[in-house]
Amino acid sequence: MKARPEIVISTIDFERLERLLDSLPNNGFIGKVELEAELARAKIVEPKDVPSTVVTMNSTVRFKVESSSDEFELTLVYPKDSDLNGRTLSILAPVGSALLGLAQGDEIEWPKPGGGVMRVQIHEVAYQPERSGEFHR
Repeated sequence: MKARPEIVISTIDFERLERLLDSLPNNGFIGKVELEAELARAKIVEPKDVPSTVVTMNSTVRFKVESSSDEFELTLVYPKDSDLNGRTLSILAPVGSALLGLAQGDEIEWPKPGGGVMRVQIHEVAYQPERSGEFHR
């Protein structure tokens, strides 16, 4: 697997994700180990210091999964905020975990459930709460 790009996570997102992961059983979801590893390697910054092109929680992201010819635009959310309208993506979904902390133009290889990897490329961070001055959402 290629080296993963640097990721940036706000202190608020980091703390909330740590609590979420701690609340789940060890086999709570496929990808828990990978998400924990990403949090461990992340550069943690204050919300006001998150670069405007970085994917944070509650960001709306335009991205592509290499194996698909489709481009997606979804909002990365906590599981409690997932809905059935097809416009949200849970952080606990493999693609959701892959997006967190990446910047526009980044791509990452991420393990797929059942084996293999997928390549995810960020095209645009269409909306980011921090960029809009929402630091305590």
